Amino acid sequence: MKTAQISDDKIILKEIEDITLSNRKGAILKVLGCGLCGSDIVKFRHKISPNGTVLGHEIVAVIEEINSSTNFKIGDRIVTSHHIPCFECTYCRHQSYSMCEHFKSTNIFPGGFSEKVFISEEHLQNVAYIVPNNISEEEISFYEPLGCCIRAIKRCNLQAGDTILTIGLGSIGLLMSEGLKALGYKVYGCDLIDDRIELASKHGIESFNSRNFEEFDKMIKNKTQNYGVDAVFMTSGADKAIDVALKTVRKGGKILVFSSTPQNYGYPNNEIYYKELTVLGSYSPSPADLKQAFEFITLGKVNVKNLTTTYCIDDIQKAFDDTISNKTYKAYIKICNK
Repeated sequence: MKTAQISDDKIILKEIEDITLSNRKGAILKVLGCGLCGSDIVKFRHKISPNGTVLGHEIVAVIEEINSSTNFKIGDRIVTSHHIPCFECTYCRHQSYSMCEHFKSTNIFPGGFSEKVFISEEHLQNVAYIVPNNISEEEISFYEPLGCCIRAIKRCNLQAGDTILTIGLGSIGLLMSEGLKALGYKVYGCDLIDDRIELASKHGIESFNSRNFEEFDKMIKNKTQNYGVDAVFMTSGADKAIDVALKTVRKGGKILVFSSTPQNYGYPNNEIYYKELTVLGSYSPSPADLKQAFEFITLGKVNVKNLTTTYCIDDIQKAFDDTISNKTYKAYIKICNK
């Protein structure tokens, strides 16, 4: 079967032996397509994953073979996430599910950029759903990333009526903003790329270019009675975005970190201390967050239509290149059909 693997500074296609279920509990899936996640880009560019790694986890697939106590059957078109917590360890008891060692050890095999994958019985029981006929595979591929956003919103523990600023309006920033809006919060967005600002505005997110920061900061203060926003959601991977966050959040406000930055700069101790700021991170979703994400997409509470550019797996290197150079907003890798 065909896979797309890391090979030094390239993504190459490589045939490997077909995977089979044998006597295992779980399912073999024929992958229809897989979204290209920002984390895939980071693992590739910064050589975090070794050669031979098959990236990809935002999969939509059809069950080809199954041995399960669930009600799934051969031919079902499903969406699934890739990690499952144990629900029992210290991390899980404190609702830090993505820190769970079992969470980190579970995955789809060999990876989403492959013609077929194996998922376990745990996946079928906890994080897999049948996709309704009226939802496209490109739309439902946002299931896992939206689950990540919902998890972040929950961790921030916002109050009704809070005003939020999302810094960075790439696909995750837009999803985060849409999730915040769907949950009833007033949300603004900012970016340096006008096309992203225009797209977010079309999705009902009042958004601005923050390049002229003094003007942008004045506008935010005017909209918040000179307080600043109650919370900032950091979905930008730019170091300078930290300064924007610190200057636009109100005293006693929150900064939710949902991105890594190139220089790994920290938040100034004295800013946090004197302004009584809460700075917290969020990484991956729990099954409950994923369930809510599935509902938000299938019920139309979050609009993810026409956000992707589709690439055949044969052109996966171009998908990576276009994403890195901001030539595409969100890449979806079509696996089985050209």
